[in-house]
Amino acid sequence: MNKSYWLINPSRTELKIFTKNEKSIDGVFEYMFVDTGKIDGAFGKEPPVIITTISVDIDLAREIYERLLSQGWRQPE
Repeated sequence: MNKSYWLINPSRTELKIFTKNEKSIDGVFEYMFVDTGKIDGAFGKEPPVIITTISVDIDLAREIYERLLSQGWRQPE
């Protein structure tokens, strides 16, 4: 199973999960899945509801991740 990278928004109501596409060819066609989920209730008590999943180039995924960090999103504790 691939390692995933999670970010949660400052109000703790939404999260993004970044996971490398297992079918990517390293160094040639590298893609990440970016899941967007909604959090109902307390984070960690109930699983998030995944609303959308997109597949993007790994470089774009890095840009999205960095932009979210600059907007106050953080890794969940």
